[in-house]
Amino acid sequence: MNKLERPGGEAEVEYLDSTIRVVKPGSYVRCGVTGAAIPLDQLRYWSVERQEAYASPQAALARLGRAPADGLDQG
Repeated sequence: MNKLERPGGEAEVEYLDSTIRVVKPGSYVRCGVTGAAIPLDQLRYWSVERQEAYASPQAALARLGRAPADGLDQG
């Protein structure tokens, strides 16, 4: 399914090691920390254990209760 064929709305996704499986088609998932919509084609960070997506590495670190290391680009 390419970007033009993907229906709008929130997708239901199973987060696996190094890949995802789309259970219910959609165009985005929600960040488990911020609630921000993450387009599926931009999804890079998730937790298999928690089965949730993260909008950025900083959001993933926040979920773990860790602040990003000094000098990391907060971009």
